[in-house]
Amino acid sequence: MTAIVDYGVGNLFSLSSSLAAIGEEAAVTRDAGEIAAAQRVILPGVGAFADARRKLSESGLEGAVLSAAESGKPLLGICLGMQLLFERSYEYGEHAGLGLLRGVVAPLAGRIPAELPIPHMGWNALSIVRPGGILKYVSQGECVYFVHSYAAWGCEDSLCATAEYGAPVTAAVQRGNIYGCQFHPEKSSRAGLAILRAFCELGGGPC
Repeated sequence: MTAIVDYGVGNLFSLSSSLAAIGEEAAVTRDAGEIAAAQRVILPGVGAFADARRKLSESGLEGAVLSAAESGKPLLGICLGMQLLFERSYEYGEHAGLGLLRGVVAPLAGRIPAELPIPHMGWNALSIVRPGGILKYVSQGECVYFVHSYAAWGCEDSLCATAEYGAPVTAAVQRGNIYGCQFHPEKSSRAGLAILRAFCELGGGPC
């Protein structure tokens, strides 16, 4: 079973529907015990980093997420949920992340050509630099759906894929049992379902 952490931010319905479509039993939950009992955990997220970080702490679920990570259980962060996994964010100030991955979250502005619109929104091809893991069913150049104005930088030790948006932008990461997607697999059609299927084959066999 996969636990989807409900701390007040995230595309919970789309994500749970996508997991149902691949036959995965999933629970959208605010229960730390249910997260502890799950085979794997997904940390979704949309919105602003500081607000999401505060809500995760105030919900009492931060400890459950960290415990899952420390236990070796597969943990997948999606979009803002992935950004929370890093050491810190510079979105409207400086904010501490969960510190599960090395690197920082900083604006796309100033790192991509000025003529490109921000947020980076729409379909972009994946350039896979480390195959396997949650990308094992995805081919080089398959497209996934992004919506973001900030991205992870300085995360070369966990980098699995980038997307070209005037410059290579971090798209997917992995370090040990910690995984992340800057894009939304639940909105990414065949490729997104393939990524979720690969994740659901971790930590307890096929879904």
